[in-house]
Amino acid sequence: MHVVCPHCSAINRVPEERLQQHPQCGSCHQALFGPEPLALGDADFERFVARSELPLLVDFWAPWCGPCRTMAPQFEQAAQLLQGRAVLAKVNSDDNPQASVRHRIRSIPTLLLFRNGQEVRRHSGAMPAREIVRWAGL
Repeated sequence: MHVVCPHCSAINRVPEERLQQHPQCGSCHQALFGPEPLALGDADFERFVARSELPLLVDFWAPWCGPCRTMAPQFEQAAQLLQGRAVLAKVNSDDNPQASVRHRIRSIPTLLLFRNGQEVRRHSGAMPAREIVRWAGL
């Protein structure tokens, strides 16, 4: 399984059976998975989408959005529940307009689920953590 390091962007090969064992990057030796969602932007978003073989669940949000702020702790809890099974990331749509435009984000919060570089699911609106996990089907 190929996993992109959130710290140095190196591509790591991790056997599937080791995904739950807190693997570290072969280049920078930092943890490949953390308990909180990654912050991705225009510069690194497409690399994560294209290169990670793990499902990538992305929350497009903005700091002024009330429902986004309400869902933030729920998304963090979902990241803990899905650790090692998926990469959860947040993209601030105000600061990263290219990613937002490219993926046709019309309202926020919007969740996109990517598998093998392709969008497979989309949901607009806030959800509790357990519903995020159920919706993602992981």
